[in-house]
Amino acid sequence: MSQKPSFQLPTLHDTLSGWGPTSDVIPNQFRDIPYAPYSKGDKLGRVADWTNPDSQKQDNRETTGRQGRSGFNRFNRDQHQAYGAAFASAFAYTHTDDESSFSVVDNRSAAAKKMALKASGGQRGRVQGKQQPQAQQGNYRQVNQRGPGGNRQQQGNRRKYGYKDYDKPQRVRNASINIGPDWKVLDEIEFSRLSKLTFGIPTPEDIGSYGSINYYNKTYDRVNTKNEKMLQRIERVKYDTTTSEDPVIQQFMKDDKASVFATDAVLALLMCSPKVDGKVILDKRPNGVFDYVTVNENTADPPAENDKDAINSWSALSNEATYINQNFARQVLDNKQTYKFENANPFASEDTKDKLASCGYRYRKFDLTSANAEETDEKTYLVVRTEVDAAVKLGGQPTYVTIRALNEFDPNAQGAGGTLSWKKSLDSQRGAVVAAEMKNNAAKLARWTVQSILAGAEQMKIGYVARMDPKINTRHVILGTQAYKPRDFAAQMNLSLQNGWGIVKAVADMCLQLPEGQYIMLKDPNRPILRIYAVSSEDLEEDEADEDDEEGEEAGEENTPAEE
Repeated sequence: MSQKPSFQLPTLHDTLSGWGPTSDVIPNQFRDIPYAPYSKGDKLGRVADWTNPDSQKQDNRETTGRQGRSGFNRFNRDQHQAYGAAFASAFAYTHTDDESSFSVVDNRSAAAKKMALKASGGQRGRVQGKQQPQAQQGNYRQVNQRGPGGNRQQQGNRRKYGYKDYDKPQRVRNASINIGPDWKVLDEIEFSRLSKLTFGIPTPEDIGSYGSINYYNKTYDRVNTKNEKMLQRIERVKYDTTTSEDPVIQQFMKDDKASVFATDAVLALLMCSPKVDGKVILDKRPNGVFDYVTVNENTADPPAENDKDAINSWSALSNEATYINQNFARQVLDNKQTYKFENANPFASEDTKDKLASCGYRYRKFDLTSANAEETDEKTYLVVRTEVDAAVKLGGQPTYVTIRALNEFDPNAQGAGGTLSWKKSLDSQRGAVVAAEMKNNAAKLARWTVQSILAGAEQMKIGYVARMDPKINTRHVILGTQAYKPRDFAAQMNLSLQNGWGIVKAVADMCLQLPEGQYIMLKDPNRPILRIYAVSSEDLEEDEADEDDEEGEEAGEENTPAEE
């Protein structure tokens, strides 16, 4: 009697709590490993790549003509995408010491191999002798299209853009403030969450105006590269008082005008948020990095750090850009025409009232109450101190203007961002120059635009200032000016004002829920994360004292164009 065939269905394990395998079928060594999400488009990389050994990295740079900080090219494009590297380090492969024993027998350069193959006279030598120069010629042609100068230009680019630093690690940045060991992290906010916030643009209400401004000198609109003007140093006094020390805001707090107070500069870049007596003051640390203008911080290869002797280091460039902005905004004014606001400058003293720079302070009130809030809910108002630099007459009526300056230091230096020479290209290729500046200084231009919109300025005048000699950072020339409407410029930069107000609304609501005290909001220097720390007043005073000492030492060592 023959036995009948039998078939048994496999056991199906059903997970009731979610997606993934059940706990009873997971091996013990994999039980505590977190799930690493990925998409279908992610590349797993290669187990081994014999086309790009370490000894041939020099040859790959010469044949591809593509370099950068990370050394990306067509040979190692898959090696930079490790599966799960951004989520779970347990899945990332780490190299062992066994690879140190591996070595390449033939480590000759491509040119030496070609000559050896030609000398052998074999068929293989003739084939490679024809093919290899064609590949190199094509790659060099691609590099030379980026600028004139032939092979010398290409070799110069290799020296200036990391030719010797092909495999240097990613730059690790330090925080702008020393984090104390007893600081408590209250919350972490990823930039991905902030980018999804939206809030309707509130209509401002002017509640006070102080100071006086000069009219803009329209003769500077005719300045170009053939009719350049020297940048002058003009001594004036301009106050940059913090929010908490502003006497006008202090009076508004007593009158209960709003529950949140800030300046236009702080709203563009939030940093500190102390809360006093049920009020939120978005403040900044005085005399910190916040007060200096950045240069090319968004370029792929920013200016070098910790190089105090170089005039093209990030700190020296920041001082230079701040000096240029201060003096350019004073030089392009007509000192014979003045527009006075309702009240005098609230920060002026008897000694400085005759030396004040052109600046008008407009205190504006914004309604941050949610549209779906109930009538019984308390409304949230924000008072902002905004600044305007000058005035122009349009239709016989004065309108407000903000004045800023972009600066060029050395088109061939590290951190230049591949920009064109302004003296050669500003008049004929201004669109390309502006596009490069939007790429290299996206954060700075966004802050300037937001400040102009908050102040209600009709125009934003941007000047183009370059060094007379790229090797000297103390003499500059004005090559041209350009006027923009702030809202149009924001649309051109793809800057979402609704998202910006959503971030302000979220930060204000979060701070209002915190107990009274002082807090610091700090961006992680190497990750897109904002952290909120609870600190004591003693910690802040000690940190500010330490930073003042460090800044004093750096000011004595660095060669800066000028300081106020």
